[in-house]
Amino acid sequence: MPPARHDFIILGGGLAGGLAVLALTKARPDLDVVLVEPGLIGGNHLWSFFDSDVAPDDAPLVEPLVGHRWTGYDVRFPAHHRRLAQDYRTIESERLDQAVRAALPADRIIAARAIDASPSSVMLDNGDTLSAGAVLDTRGLRSEPEGLACGWQKFCGETLTVPAGHGLERPIVMDATVDQADGYRFVYCLPFSPTEVFVEDTYYSDTPGIDPALLKRRIADYAAAQGWHVAGRARQESGVLPVVMAGDFDAFWPKKDRLARAGVRAALFHPLTSYSLPDAVRFASWLSRRAAFDARLGPATRALAERHWQEGRFERLLTRMLFRAADPPQRYRILERFYRLPEPLIGRFYAGQSTFADRARILAGKPPVSIGRAVAAIMEKM
Repeated sequence: MPPARHDFIILGGGLAGGLAVLALTKARPDLDVVLVEPGLIGGNHLWSFFDSDVAPDDAPLVEPLVGHRWTGYDVRFPAHHRRLAQDYRTIESERLDQAVRAALPADRIIAARAIDASPSSVMLDNGDTLSAGAVLDTRGLRSEPEGLACGWQKFCGETLTVPAGHGLERPIVMDATVDQADGYRFVYCLPFSPTEVFVEDTYYSDTPGIDPALLKRRIADYAAAQGWHVAGRARQESGVLPVVMAGDFDAFWPKKDRLARAGVRAALFHPLTSYSLPDAVRFASWLSRRAAFDARLGPATRALAERHWQEGRFERLLTRMLFRAADPPQRYRILERFYRLPEPLIGRFYAGQSTFADRARILAGKPPVSIGRAVAAIMEKM
């Protein structure tokens, strides 16, 4: 018997795949959508974002997923502390898992791994083959992405229980007052309750290798330095994300590859911050409103990703500045200077919507690093 034919198959139940499911089941309930994901939908992750990252029309897609909300956030650098007014939100992967499973029938969520895929079919590791009008690959970036010159953002986080209270009223998005020997490093804190705080140690590195045990020791040292007496540790997550300095989009995604992509698989993320939620929301909205679920989908998603790549030239330049223009212990100076800029500009930068005037303002004045190395970074192929 030939395999049953579906309207649409999504490979990967991460943020991009999960949001695509939620957008489609709401806007296009007529479609027969299948999700292929071997594990928990969303994995074990937290995704945080600023209110300005999501367009008002798209807010209903993410608002039900939000588990924590704050008014404002702080940043800390050796020579500059600042409180910003932008509202901040966090989504836990468990909520994404629950929402997707509520939106799709159980038999349309297939716990298997795709071992081969084409624009209209998928072969699974259980021996089954699925057929569809279109297939979308959202399985994340390959370990060594061809065509991309990357640095790496490494992180490890834990939820700490502090019975006496941690004293934080709002998130600390960047605390870069910590040791900077390994490269640009900061600690990220999310106060989930008066006695629970998620603490993540993050740093930008030239290599992708990660030592979670080292980062956990750093978290313990940070907690001790704050005077927190930790009674327990709950949620733990770690990972390595690409930060893109340069590349060849045609090598990354050849025109002959007509399998549709989304999310990090399509390089739909912020080149400097590795921040993917704004692009995942925008893609899900586009998919549910404008996409054709047939052979046209692959070229359409490639065109969308190529446009995003072209629009990211400035952010890739800044990534090169961070990695090329300063020695690792001095990289924090670039971000310290950035956080002295006007708050609306900072918001547009994180949303991937910097204006020409924003970009000129970011580059204006004397750079906080070697001028010669900064110029060399700017001139490097993008």
